[in-house]
Amino acid sequence: MSSPYHKEEPPSDSVDDLMLRDNEAESSEHSRTASSVRDIASRIPESLSAIGRDISRTIEKAISAKDDYVVAVKISPEAQDKLEQLVQAGVFRNRAEAAGFLIDEGIRTQAALFERVRQKLAEIERLRAELRGLIADKTA
Repeated sequence: MSSPYHKEEPPSDSVDDLMLRDNEAESSEHSRTASSVRDIASRIPESLSAIGRDISRTIEKAISAKDDYVVAVKISPEAQDKLEQLVQAGVFRNRAEAAGFLIDEGIRTQAALFERVRQKLAEIERLRAELRGLIADKTA
């Protein structure tokens, strides 16, 4: 039955490259090519799964390599929810790893600030050394 919204298409005689006609006599080369294409196509899901596992292992290694220090911090309920979302999504194994990642990303994002802090700390250390030198000269 046809309607103005659904037009029936006449059957097509075209054949997908992966399909073979039953009544078609195939050459040996065509048969080998079709078989190779099927083999490759059947391996795609397995390959994609392996890629996903490799990426997960790489992320886990990178994260575990940085576990040098443990710091207890208080965070807002909103930050807690965001960390939990990352864990539930499977991006990180736990909230501590998620928090560590976000802290590292924040430090990278604020590189200019930390460079300025480093400069000021160097200046403070220079002034302290100068003061120690003045005191050492007075006592000598």
